[in-house]
Amino acid sequence: MNAFSVISEPVMQSLPALVYLDMQGNSFTCDCDNAWFLQWVITNKQTQVSDAYNFECNFPPNLKGRKLLELDVRSCTVDVGFVCYISTACAVMVVMAVSFTHHFLQWHLVYAYYLLLAFLYNTKHKDKRAHRYDAFVSYNANDEHWVLGELLPKLEDEQGWRLCLHHRDFQPGKPIMENITDAIYGSRKTICVISRDYLASEWCSREIQVASFRLFDEQKDVLILMFLEDIPMQQLSPYHRMRRLLKRQTYLSWSRAVAHPDLFWEKLRQALETREDPAGEHLLLSVGDGIPGERPDQ
Repeated sequence: MNAFSVISEPVMQSLPALVYLDMQGNSFTCDCDNAWFLQWVITNKQTQVSDAYNFECNFPPNLKGRKLLELDVRSCTVDVGFVCYISTACAVMVVMAVSFTHHFLQWHLVYAYYLLLAFLYNTKHKDKRAHRYDAFVSYNANDEHWVLGELLPKLEDEQGWRLCLHHRDFQPGKPIMENITDAIYGSRKTICVISRDYLASEWCSREIQVASFRLFDEQKDVLILMFLEDIPMQQLSPYHRMRRLLKRQTYLSWSRAVAHPDLFWEKLRQALETREDPAGEHLLLSVGDGIPGERPDQ
């Protein structure tokens, strides 16, 4: 008949010699605060708790009058084994999902990410974008000698085009993806100088991804594909995006133009001069027909 409503573990541990406990008439709180006391009443063998089965709840109001020993305290305890099982299962599933994504979907996610960046850039600068260059040249560093020794003198010095090159025109200190996006959208067209090294390059892959997004988004003739070498089908087939572009875009082949270099440069000049709108003239680059390394009947 006293005011004890919650009996804590330290209180009972301070009475190691307690043999008899009479708490009849007390106003118990029936929540997790009394979970330890309820278990102690049932399991301890040293102390006799008088009339424990008639202890009644007084709080909370929805449990008032209910027997204390009928309280379900399972939700008040943490099942460590179950928690470990759930944590381990979740960790295994996450590892499997990450491994699967990395192995099978890595480039799809990267592609989607950079398409999103290009889309945001395009939306933000759509109305105020001006073309500073006639063409952005996307190439691998291993092909730089050809770009600087053949392409640059012909297009800039002889034909008078303004080209954007990585080493010369990218803004220092600016994130490389921002430089790439600015260069592609700040140029009328993008020239991709494709070789085996180009296909294996991560940065070149990102450049052609942004350029192809601009091509499909704006529906304009803004992409020129130029192959420095013939690439066998078995090496080109893993690059499904490149194959898709080749089926839609005409291209130039330097390896096939060795006997007629003047024709190659003339076709490239024509490609740079063609209008960007879909209704413009569709240029047939006869220097290279069909997919490199692929038979005409394939």
